[in-house]
Amino acid sequence: MEYFVDENSIVRKIWGKSDTILFIFAGASAEFALNKAVDWLYFTGKLPADPLGRLFSTVAYARQIVFLSKTEAEAAIGRINSIHAGVENSRGSKIPEWAYRDVLYMLIGYSIRAYELLEQKLSRDEKQEVFDVFYRVGQAMGIEDLPKNYEDWLPQRKLHMEQDLAESRYSKDLYRQYRKHLGPVRYWYLLQVQGMVCPPRIKNLLHLKRNAVIPPALKFYRTGRKIKLDHLFKSLLLPKDYKEQIRELDRFQKPLAESAKA
Repeated sequence: MEYFVDENSIVRKIWGKSDTILFIFAGASAEFALNKAVDWLYFTGKLPADPLGRLFSTVAYARQIVFLSKTEAEAAIGRINSIHAGVENSRGSKIPEWAYRDVLYMLIGYSIRAYELLEQKLSRDEKQEVFDVFYRVGQAMGIEDLPKNYEDWLPQRKLHMEQDLAESRYSKDLYRQYRKHLGPVRYWYLLQVQGMVCPPRIKNLLHLKRNAVIPPALKFYRTGRKIKLDHLFKSLLLPKDYKEQIRELDRFQKPLAESAKA
């Protein structure tokens, strides 16, 4: 079977563990709040009504594509395009092309940042591999004016954060919704993770401060994974209603060939 992403790709390692994905989730939740096109997510009412579920579905879609066959992945991308087209028809206007690029850039950026925080530094070739996967996703979605390689993406990512992000009433409302749905303790943990994984520009806009206690706690967490204590962190970050989704995120930790035999 031909997969959309090679079975030995670093991208599968990144998106094959729930803790890495939760860090990607945390970064995405910060950046979504600042994006100048966030009003599109408010248009359907789904984001403010269930911000965790809406963001979770975005991350889960990307993760599924990473592990699907080429045919299935292309079909999944087609469904995403259909959903977007339906929203555009309802609103009577088009989602800006730059907004599509923003989400793609976000997935590239947080894939790299989350893995490097929790695992190890990636080589330039591995970063290029991450870029290549999401570049192909962007091509399949028909997104225009994408950079051709990781080196060209770096200044584009910086420019995007300077031009397309701003604190707004949507930002403030979305963070109120995060606090409402997470509760004060989990909301505090979310802010700490965002303070680690987000680029400086985003931390400045959201007034996120780095907590001196967190880096040592992260080292403790890395050690705790070896003795299966990582589930405690995951339960701290997300409510119990999401336990099944968190377990599902670990489903692809084994190679697909092994999973099929199990």
